[in-house]
Amino acid sequence: MVKKDRSFFVNKTDEEKMLPQLYRTCLQSQLNPRLLLTVEVLVWLLQVHKQIKIERLAAHFSLPIKFESRRRHIQRFLQLPQLSVVLLWFLIVIGIIQSKIKSGKRVFLAIDRTQWKDKNLFVVAAILEKRAIPVY
Repeated sequence: MVKKDRSFFVNKTDEEKMLPQLYRTCLQSQLNPRLLLTVEVLVWLLQVHKQIKIERLAAHFSLPIKFESRRRHIQRFLQLPQLSVVLLWFLIVIGIIQSKIKSGKRVFLAIDRTQWKDKNLFVVAAILEKRAIPVY
């Protein structure tokens, strides 16, 4: 049995678990330090509270302003054009693929379609070390 290097996925510090260095680098290229801090706080809140409701995140968001202002701040932040899939996610996926796949090596893609309420969701993922990395 051949042991694979899974260090990309395990044995990380708490900071790296929250926001890996590759993600941090891509975010720093697109966001100013204030917006990067907002991303870090939101990721931490999502991991701690395991809730995606904006109201729940706003209730625990550490800004010394009223609840309603925190809620609007999060809503405006999530609508920023700098957080688009094309600008951020593709940079992250390209970075992961370039760091993990050697030139000339075959890449497997998984395609999945699911129905969520009245929406059809179509996902394409690259398979790396028995894990699916969503591409689009």
